Amino acid sequence: MESLTRQLYRLIDGKPVTADDLIKTRGFMLDWMGCYTAGGNTEQGKILDHWNSKWGGTGLEQEVFLMAAQSHITETDDLHRGSVTHPACVVFPVAWNLSRFLKKDFEACLLASLKGYEAICRVGEAVGPSHYKIFHNTATAGVFGSATTAVFLLGLNEEQFVWAMGNAGTQAAGLWQFNEDATMSKHLHAGHAATAGLKAALLAAEGFTGPEKILEGEKGFFKGFCPDPVPDAVTAESENWKLTETSIKPYPSCRHTHPAIDAALQIRSEMEHSGVETARIESVEVSTYETAIHVTDNPRPESTYAAKFSMQYCVSLAFRHGFPGLNHFEGDLLNENRNSDLIKNVTLSTGSEFDEAYPKHWGAYLKVKAGGETYESKIKSAKGDPENPLSEEELLKKYFGLMDYAGKDKNDAKKISNWILEAESNELIRNE
Repeated sequence: MESLTRQLYRLIDGKPVTADDLIKTRGFMLDWMGCYTAGGNTEQGKILDHWNSKWGGTGLEQEVFLMAAQSHITETDDLHRGSVTHPACVVFPVAWNLSRFLKKDFEACLLASLKGYEAICRVGEAVGPSHYKIFHNTATAGVFGSATTAVFLLGLNEEQFVWAMGNAGTQAAGLWQFNEDATMSKHLHAGHAATAGLKAALLAAEGFTGPEKILEGEKGFFKGFCPDPVPDAVTAESENWKLTETSIKPYPSCRHTHPAIDAALQIRSEMEHSGVETARIESVEVSTYETAIHVTDNPRPESTYAAKFSMQYCVSLAFRHGFPGLNHFEGDLLNENRNSDLIKNVTLSTGSEFDEAYPKHWGAYLKVKAGGETYESKIKSAKGDPENPLSEEELLKKYFGLMDYAGKDKNDAKKISNWILEAESNELIRNE
């Protein structure tokens, strides 16, 4: 039987691409550009910039690493539910920089990005649920997405694709231990995943060989990282591209918190219409899927990063302030929200219906007692999911908010957005 990698190449290479697919890819690129630019204005982003200026350089690999790492800092980058990956932060830095380096036109960049999404998401779907308990899927499956993006921009053949994927997979890494003490390692995951795949593809172009069965082999990726893999997911039939199944995040926090935030905002609106102040909330019960609780159960976050991965913080913030913004996780607002009385009254539990639906659907149910009344809200698909997408107006609002956070001039931000959304297919990638 032919290797999964070889089958994946033929699936991706032969899959029809519509004009609508490329339009959607532009929207995801715009979202990514905002995330990347905002990431550069964070504490972690500035550390990375300083490191790069002191020890790095301006080479292709270094630019991709820096851009990928900074794309993953603000917790605003997109997410594919089935694979639990953030494709944009790994795929677009390779597509953007390699396209500029090779002087490829915009359509080639978009096509390679679409195909890179397909690879990271399919491998991410195949790792199985146990993988995510220890490994960060964006980091591990991400190397296959970046390699695929580079392969198609370089115009490599099937054999070279196999080599590139083999040598990308042997570099796969990324552990969740950083989440125990809210350190900065997560951003390195995106940077490494992007550059590992890029390097593997560039070497394949020179004839550097890699293992045929990196995924399913006896000493391969699934054996090493995945107690319960689903190999068939790599080549499963699907009419749609995985990019079109990917969610765009409206809030700057872990995506596992978003269904509960949506429910909180709905209840908050209902309370306002009833004339009940959120200060009168006595208790908030959150029911969701086990993985969400495993990742976000933190009633006492001590930092910006920890707050973004705290279900209790995000839910109480939504009730106290409404729509969460980047500023709500920083400075005085961070201290105010994490020390509020409300955060202490948020309790979490698993719900069987949400566990059964996960990872296809990420849902939550909230039950709130306030002012002698009980309020309830159930979310099956969070805002930004394909079933509940952001409108173009909402996407642009998010993008301009991120660019403003980064200190980008509004006119400059507008020029970039216009170019990404309206550039001709044969135009070259701009040096932004």
